[in-house]
Amino acid sequence: MDKEKKKILMIEDDTFLRNLYRDKIEKAGFNFLEATSGTEGMNKIMSEKPDLVILDILLPMKGGFDVLEEMNDNGMIVDIPVIILSNLKQSVDIEEGRRLGARDYFIKSEVNFSDLLESIKANI
Repeated sequence: MDKEKKKILMIEDDTFLRNLYRDKIEKAGFNFLEATSGTEGMNKIMSEKPDLVILDILLPMKGGFDVLEEMNDNGMIVDIPVIILSNLKQSVDIEEGRRLGARDYFIKSEVNFSDLLESIKANI
């Protein structure tokens, strides 16, 4: 059994949020990786092969939906689970995220970390 810590990649351009989640995710026993744009996020997905991605939708250079589409088109990373954490709460955005393969969808202003952590553990 692999005892190495699971890697969580958070693609989020908000520094405060990244730092907040870094602390919580590391305390929960995971390795935390981060990217500040969709382009950097895709590069890290390809190089690091994280066990799970927490993905914002509104990102510089390349949006979260574009990242999901690229992941779907790449057989080497298509199976990496993605949880969306976004300010977009319109049903059309949530449906698009799920259609593109996101395992879960959380609204930043409404998310409780214990719910997010439960989803991480369920999908990793």
